Amino acid sequence: MRTVPVGGADDDYVLERHVYEPHRAGLPKFGPYVRALWRRREFGFELSRSSLRAAHFGTVFGQLWLVISPLLLGAVYFVLVAIISGQSQGAEFFAHLLAGLFVFYFIAGAMTAGSKSVVGGGRLIMNMAFPRVLLPLSSVLTAFMRFLPTMAVLVVVGAIARVPIGAHLLLALPLLAFIVVFASGMAMVFATLQVYFRDTSNFLPYFTRMWLYLSPVLYYIDQVPEGLRPFSAFNPLFWLIGAWGELLVRGNVPSATVWLGCILWSVGTFVVGWLFLTSREREFAVRI
Repeated sequence: MRTVPVGGADDDYVLERHVYEPHRAGLPKFGPYVRALWRRREFGFELSRSSLRAAHFGTVFGQLWLVISPLLLGAVYFVLVAIISGQSQGAEFFAHLLAGLFVFYFIAGAMTAGSKSVVGGGRLIMNMAFPRVLLPLSSVLTAFMRFLPTMAVLVVVGAIARVPIGAHLLLALPLLAFIVVFASGMAMVFATLQVYFRDTSNFLPYFTRMWLYLSPVLYYIDQVPEGLRPFSAFNPLFWLIGAWGELLVRGNVPSATVWLGCILWSVGTFVVGWLFLTSREREFAVRI
């Protein structure tokens, strides 16, 4: 990043033009790169807003569909689980199911949109120099804005199910922050993979569907199937979604071990995604 003065010394005022110069090889310098990213935050916000406008997010029916779609999906899974288990499930389980589904589809949506962000922004990459991390991060912001209306549904269902309400719910904020950080890391990983393997976005729906069944969404965290328990620690959603459901629905504060798992998986995934994308972004213009 360098600053180029515009105008002469005799001008009444001097404008400055910030020029972002992509790094030539390896990882960019962290400080200048983050500063360049921060200066272009409005660009990222506008990318997200344009995606939301394209999805009619600003209309009543557009936001209503964001609520109805996962609600209907939760009803389908609720009936399916009741049929498979052979026993009726109560309102508390429905609240647990919705809490897990809403978060899961936020993460899946961030991954899917993120995987297409770099390739889909080919014209921008060919004609502009900017931190490429902005593309998947704007996709995460879009997915998060689509996630927010579902929380109103969860509040209503939680009130009907009489979930515990107390100071423990304040812990949902840092937990949600870890979930967003994890989703951002996954979006950056799949955005980079899509550049090299164009079938990545076609593979994602099958991957996410299988991941859903392996995560504590259709069952409580203490009801993990016997065959999956040895591998649960290697599933980041076991920690993140498991803690989310226990905290919001059952009122159980996650243990220190669960918090540690959430921190390690979210921060670790973000760091891996950041390093993976920034170390390869200089090749994007050639490979797109």
